[in-house]
Amino acid sequence: MTDVVLFQEVDCDNGKKIGVITLNSPKSLNALSGDMIALLYPKLVAWQQQQNIAAVFLQGEGEKAFCAGGDIVHLYNAMKDSAMKNSVTKSNTSTEGSVDVLSADNKFAPEIEDYFTQEYQLDFLIHRFNKPFIVWGSGIVMGGGLGMLVGASHRVVTENSRIAMPEISIGLFPDVGGSYFLNKMPAGCGLFLALTGASINAADAKFCQLADYFVEQQHKDNLVSQLKMINWGETIPLNHDKASQLLQEFEQGSVSKLPASPLREHQTLITQLVDKHELTDIVTAILSLETEDKWLSRAQKSLKNGSALSAQLAYSQLQRGKGMTLADCFRMELNLAVKCGHFGEFLEGVRALLIDKDNNPQWRYSSVDLIDAKVLDWFFESTWSKAEHPLAKLA
Repeated sequence: MTDVVLFQEVDCDNGKKIGVITLNSPKSLNALSGDMIALLYPKLVAWQQQQNIAAVFLQGEGEKAFCAGGDIVHLYNAMKDSAMKNSVTKSNTSTEGSVDVLSADNKFAPEIEDYFTQEYQLDFLIHRFNKPFIVWGSGIVMGGGLGMLVGASHRVVTENSRIAMPEISIGLFPDVGGSYFLNKMPAGCGLFLALTGASINAADAKFCQLADYFVEQQHKDNLVSQLKMINWGETIPLNHDKASQLLQEFEQGSVSKLPASPLREHQTLITQLVDKHELTDIVTAILSLETEDKWLSRAQKSLKNGSALSAQLAYSQLQRGKGMTLADCFRMELNLAVKCGHFGEFLEGVRALLIDKDNNPQWRYSSVDLIDAKVLDWFFESTWSKAEHPLAKLA
């Protein structure tokens, strides 16, 4: 059986080592499985303490994807099994918005809690990793893949990078820290990307602070070779500077291939579209925009066909996430993930997109204004006490 994650300790010229990690599931576009997380977390803990490891380099096998997201097919099966075992029923009354609020039983589909808990712990470790942590974010980078990329100290994108948080299409919300990093983007961009799931390229990623360096795909092997030649020392801040300097040099040799940035081009318009007091007005503004621009048109289509509940959750999480610490954002999002696993919209979204592939999800609500306030409040009511929260120890 092939290992889903490969680890190497590559010798450097001065006796130090670089820890190289390869997500090794190219057939699934390196989707982040629970088995992967179970291997990654303890190895990173060990490497952070291992004195001769100077830096970490994380990549995905193959050129199609760094990581296309979480292993949501596994989560779908867990949710479906739990729904059958627990005979969960929901009100299907004719009036939208009158759906009964479910109980906050976090034992429904416990795999949801387990998976997202482990994923958030991994992402938090990457955010707080003290040594240079380089992520090669080439190809598809979505959801759980973006959670790893955005937390790294040195985030590299290439001409092939295609980055998105497309959770609106599966009845989820921008997780893995979206409440934190989407709020740090240029005005309006974070909310627009959350609501539309729009795909962005390398230039966009640099513009909205999801990436630090642009390096052509063909230079990856040479980059790793030159990382081995760095005179790594014992002073971690200096090691960070050395990695940064090398990556800047590689970027200078690649900058002529940097694509145009639709996000930068349309930022003024995007800011105007989302600068409203109510989500209903924002959605109306985006959907009523008359445009022949393909990037904007695709964004409109994703919002129109996506889950209205996901749009409402994304809007609310960004409002609540302003000023929150990363740890508090992760705690809020874990609670949201468990609730989404219970409510049924996530289950239906994955079914339509990845299981039956009919692309015809039967969303609970046809528009954001039909979502009952008590339903939204339920999603943000914590499943656990502060002390009992699975991520209580994050700080």
